[in-house]
Amino acid sequence: MRIIKNARTGVDRSAQARIEDDAWSHVADDAEVPAQGDVIVGLARYRELRATFAKRAGKVGVRVHSNQEAKELADLTAELPLIAIEFPNFKDGRGYTTARLLRERFAFKGELRAIGDVMRDQLFYMTRCGFDAFELKSTKSLDEALGAFSEYSVTYQGAADDPRPLFRRRAQAVR
Repeated sequence: MRIIKNARTGVDRSAQARIEDDAWSHVADDAEVPAQGDVIVGLARYRELRATFAKRAGKVGVRVHSNQEAKELADLTAELPLIAIEFPNFKDGRGYTTARLLRERFAFKGELRAIGDVMRDQLFYMTRCGFDAFELKSTKSLDEALGAFSEYSVTYQGAADDPRPLFRRRAQAVR
């Protein structure tokens, strides 16, 4: 599978967006976890097998559903290399809040991935909320989706990708 990766910060996000082969595999909650390789498992399964995963060859990331809150991951943010937030449909915006809380309140520094019903029109704003990887449906064009990162050249508000509002960025540039 191929995904879009994008740096969380920086003025020119379009220059940083790229398509990459995905090294991670999703493992269903009832499936056997392979002995090696990077895998993404559900939060409950991760908590259940946390000690076992620590000894496993390969990294383990966590998948959370839109109805799971960021505070459920607060004690894990320092150890997890990846958190995948599922969007069950494009109208469900709870994942945006989860992403911002993970970045801003719980200081998550790893990869934050949007999965599920992720659409091109959402990518720029998802980056503003802290996402830096995007797993689009196989029916969507990744090449076309890259254009979402260059549609806006200026942002006014501070966000997870840059907490400084525009007037502060301009004042710092003048100095």
